Amino acid sequence: MPAPPRPDRLRIDKWLWFARFFKSRALAAAVAESGEVRLNGAVVAKAAQGVRPGDELVFPTGPRWHRVKVLALGDRRGPAPEAQGLYEVLPGGAGG
Repeated sequence: MPAPPRPDRLRIDKWLWFARFFKSRALAAAVAESGEVRLNGAVVAKAAQGVRPGDELVFPTGPRWHRVKVLALGDRRGPAPEAQGLYEVLPGGAGG
């Protein structure tokens, strides 16, 4: 049986959790719905907003701000080295 097709988008809360920026998906969802997250320069209002490879995200984690480029969507919340492969830190961000 062939593998199911991979989605071309992933919910932003799930991606932020997979990439290990937040300890829980609920925290990632709360930040996504706070109005402080930017996706390609536009304000994100819902945790269900989709992200895809190539997108740029700017978001806070506590007092730090991050600016990253989405490189991959991921399938799970894996170990840190796997999570770091999901994004590239861009200039102007604090890093991951």
